[in-house]
Amino acid sequence: MRLLYAEDERGMSEAVVDILTYHNYIVDAVYDGEEALAFAQTQQYDGIILDIMMPKLDGLEVLKRLRANGCSTPILLLTAKSQIEDQILGLDMGADDYLPKPFPMKLLLARVRAMLRRRTAFTPDILTCGNISLNRQSYALSNGNQTVVLPKLEYQLMELLMLNEGIYLSTEELLCKVWGYDTKAELGTVWVYISYLRKRLSALHANVTLTAKRNIGYTLEVSGND
Repeated sequence: MRLLYAEDERGMSEAVVDILTYHNYIVDAVYDGEEALAFAQTQQYDGIILDIMMPKLDGLEVLKRLRANGCSTPILLLTAKSQIEDQILGLDMGADDYLPKPFPMKLLLARVRAMLRRRTAFTPDILTCGNISLNRQSYALSNGNQTVVLPKLEYQLMELLMLNEGIYLSTEELLCKVWGYDTKAELGTVWVYISYLRKRLSALHANVTLTAKRNIGYTLEVSGND
């Protein structure tokens, strides 16, 4: 499952990201409301965790804009405020749940699990393209008979390509969405990982091709499709 986590306190962010990652969530961490809004509008997430008190845009404003734009992704609000009025306001604006700080990590994990169970827009845990499938829980890429568990970055790249089957994504877009907007990785890193995935597909005898178009980007398509 892929989560967006917006929290301006770096120490708090690192601690939460560590615990979520340990429990097999893929987490994009951002540190202000503008970043949170940009990520939420340009990438696909199973759930969003928003701190209310953030610079540039507060969490409530991010929530308001996302819901106004039709975003139905489940959203959990975090805040140091514990007044009933704040909880009511957040829930009335479209939040799925509300967790006051400070909170035990076990409680956060339970709230995240509950939030994801209530997803209104169903995203399958098994993605398919041609004769291959990708398990979003175990990172397993399979052709039905053979299976390989992908390392994290290979998995994230394959997931992104499978979610956008037939759509060309530029090298820059792949770099930003998989490695993050503030990455220091170079464009050549994407080419290396594309090569890794092509070898995985070949080893699995996939009828799926990772196609490139010069100056446009990459896409995943079933071989033989026009």
